[in-house]
Amino acid sequence: MMTYGDAVCDVNIAELYKFHKSHGKIATLTATMLEQSKGVLNIGGDNAVKSFREKNISDGAPINAGYMVLNPEIFDYIEGDATIFEREPMEKLAEDGELMSYIYKGFWQCMDTKREMDVLEKLWASGNAPWKTWED
Repeated sequence: MMTYGDAVCDVNIAELYKFHKSHGKIATLTATMLEQSKGVLNIGGDNAVKSFREKNISDGAPINAGYMVLNPEIFDYIEGDATIFEREPMEKLAEDGELMSYIYKGFWQCMDTKREMDVLEKLWASGNAPWKTWED
């Protein structure tokens, strides 16, 4: 199991692992939809704005949520400490047909910015943190 540690979610780890074991590939990443947070522009070849509309959840694209299951063969894809995992290893796994995605539609939130940290801390303080799946 591997995570980047910069996001929280309530993915069921047992189900993720079960999915990974079911397909026999080297790697599984958890994919989630990244909600579009900005207005969407349709720009023509002449740079003229053809249309504008506000954000919509359907504008999102699947992203790597950062929760992965990896077989030991993953080390064959890593050359050393300087290897950027998201580049050569992940690209090569995909090219080799050894990377699967576990589609996840539950709660996921990264914490890359102060605003994102504030959102998560507010959820935690409210007692409504979706990622807290354990009992005290």
